[in-house]
Amino acid sequence: MVVYHHVINNAYTPAQTVELCSRAGVTKANMRIDKIFCSSFMAGCFLAFACFALLSTNTAPWYQENAPGLIRMLGALIFPFGLVTIVVTGADLCTGSFMYTTIAVLHRRLSPLKMLMHWFITFFGNLAGSLFVMAIIIGYGGVFSNATYKAEVLTFANTKVVTPHWHQIFLRGIGANWLVCLACFLAFMAREYFSKVVAIWWPTFAFVCLGFDHVVANMSFIPAAIFLGSPTIHVGYYIWKSMIPALLGNIIGGGLFVGVVYWYMVRIFREKTLVSNVLT
Repeated sequence: MVVYHHVINNAYTPAQTVELCSRAGVTKANMRIDKIFCSSFMAGCFLAFACFALLSTNTAPWYQENAPGLIRMLGALIFPFGLVTIVVTGADLCTGSFMYTTIAVLHRRLSPLKMLMHWFITFFGNLAGSLFVMAIIIGYGGVFSNATYKAEVLTFANTKVVTPHWHQIFLRGIGANWLVCLACFLAFMAREYFSKVVAIWWPTFAFVCLGFDHVVANMSFIPAAIFLGSPTIHVGYYIWKSMIPALLGNIIGGGLFVGVVYWYMVRIFREKTLVSNVLT
């Protein structure tokens, strides 16, 4: 019986995790604007490094031709370190905010206006960080100037923007942030560092392996192709065809399918008393 009790307490319950996410949403949304922007800028940088590590891994022409699923899986195994660094350092990813602040608003601890303001600031902070790493560190650093790497960047961007329809990117956006916010939710459920890393890794792996569209990740992938002179993608086309549908899908995937669903489940199962007793 003692052993069973110990195992149960290795992680917070879903109800306790909803409470923790709600408190995180309140704390994040009430930071000073300059700190929110700085935090989201760093999140954009961290995710950009992961994106370019994935592109480097994907630059394997033989595998792309003969074993595309395998090379996608290898890239997906590497990519989650970006979200790990964001979550464990407390940086602000707008797609995570879609869940945290939604729960805080549903708990009536945060106003919808404050929530939307946090979404706005973190979105443009993420964009600034992504573009900084893409242009200054990777672009002018010449990391993908080799013809083989450049071809992979352009091909990858085409598969993200040109090939799929608008509604397909929207639906893939739902799937992407459903899994990313599930990773964030599971990270709050974990009580120590190693468990947080594992909790984040596999849902993030799944979203990359399935080829879903994450609006902040695409802030690195697509501008890199534009920077390298893509003949098919320009800024306006990227905003309309990729950024907008991915953003809308991410809001629904994180805010509705994780934030609202788990908030609702906690209300149904009436675990608020347990939450208060354990977390206060």
